[in-house]
Amino acid sequence: MSDGSGKPIYSIDTNVLMDWQARYFPTDVFGSLVTCVDQLIQEGRWISPEIVREELEAVGTSELTAWAQGRPEIFISLEEVLAEAFSIQGRFPGLKDPKAEFEEADAYVIALARLRDGVVVTQETPASEKRNPKRTHFIPDVCRELGLPCISLLGLMRREGWSF
Repeated sequence: MSDGSGKPIYSIDTNVLMDWQARYFPTDVFGSLVTCVDQLIQEGRWISPEIVREELEAVGTSELTAWAQGRPEIFISLEEVLAEAFSIQGRFPGLKDPKAEFEEADAYVIALARLRDGVVVTQETPASEKRNPKRTHFIPDVCRELGLPCISLLGLMRREGWSF
């Protein structure tokens, strides 16, 4: 669960970036949050599979897409996580949205955390907390079953001791 220094590595889901910059903590108001995230990036502790960048380019704001393009070191090659992601998808077929029109990042985010002994960071909630879930498993469900730590962006902020 660490980078060798005892500090955790975080595998970041697309919705964390969307919620951070496009919804709840816009960079023009929360500039110090950018500084904190950039420090994690510099330490190699804020990472995502390459498919997260693809999702951002498809659904992200222009500001978020530009932010991600300026930080290519975040994105880890799919080749590194592909076998583990396929294994997770095979074990948890309910993780995939049956109506999704494109490949989803969920299994890759989990796989990256597993391979790097990291912490998954997502804004998803478990299926049991949803009124009418469209699938049987969400990232927190799979992480729980795999014994993998899973937190929200707020949980990451608290874990890192950030205050604004």
